[in-house]
Amino acid sequence: MTQGAYVRRDHLTVQVEVEGIVKLGVPLHNLEAVVLFGQVMVSPGMLSGCAEAGIAVTFLTESGRLMARVDAPASGNVLLRREQFRWADRPEAALKLSRAFVAGKLHNARANLMRAARDDPDQSSDFRMTAETQAAGIRRLESAADLNVLRGIEGSAAKSYFEAFPRLVRHGGDAFAMKGRTRRPPLDRMNALLSFLYALLLADCVGALAAAGLDPSVGFLHADRPAKPSLALDIMEEFRPLLADRLALTLVNRRQVQAEGFVVREGGAVEMSETTRRDVITAWRERKKDEVTHQLLDQSMTVGELAHTQARILARVIRGDVTEYVPCSLK
Repeated sequence: MTQGAYVRRDHLTVQVEVEGIVKLGVPLHNLEAVVLFGQVMVSPGMLSGCAEAGIAVTFLTESGRLMARVDAPASGNVLLRREQFRWADRPEAALKLSRAFVAGKLHNARANLMRAARDDPDQSSDFRMTAETQAAGIRRLESAADLNVLRGIEGSAAKSYFEAFPRLVRHGGDAFAMKGRTRRPPLDRMNALLSFLYALLLADCVGALAAAGLDPSVGFLHADRPAKPSLALDIMEEFRPLLADRLALTLVNRRQVQAEGFVVREGGAVEMSETTRRDVITAWRERKKDEVTHQLLDQSMTVGELAHTQARILARVIRGDVTEYVPCSLK
């Protein structure tokens, strides 16, 4: 994250230099991924070494927006990717999968609201009312005739959810108040925190899909655009409330991030300070180590394995091994 740092390879070790001084050395075999924030340079030898070792190198802006990813040559069965492309071109197949992605998002958003209703008796009825809005959205998904109708249902439910979201913040007062979801740029501290966590989540989803042999750029719910990881955005939907939103609320409510850790720019854009970004990345990394039980598989796994598990389930659906994609929920 240090701006102006240079990442290079020295035999089988990755070294990070700042102003010509080696600040860090890590053996390649100890790395799962390399993530570079902002103006950080990397040597060609480093890129080739990571590619040979199967270590993805991801480039993000300072604020966490995904810019590019350098990975090893595509693995997995080419027949799987060809079948993925066929599914994306069939409206009925794309609609079926998109229903599942949106249903997962609304289910997990509802779970957040129901948890808040249990923890805050004073606002319990309001939270339960918004939770019922999410449940009603899930019931409407089956009757959605096309993707535009489906996106409309998702958008309406998301609007209701984010209207209630500020009341889930128990500490921080006006400093972490938010008026709806804003991005590019975020216009308040909570939106800046959410956008950063969503960027970290998106990078994980891209990696999980690539590891499963799928093309992260060819999606079903999100429209295709150059340089847009549409499929990663698809499976990310169910994880937004489950992982990113919950962690954002935890960081604020436990006072692990403070209002002073954000900078308001001219024009109203809000950014995190470097110290706050480091704290959030540390919390994200620790959260991914937590052990959870996957409800569908009834198996214990780490949070960091969830995206990989869902990517493999999606690959099995596309191959025809199973008939339904079931989004992630936790016991």
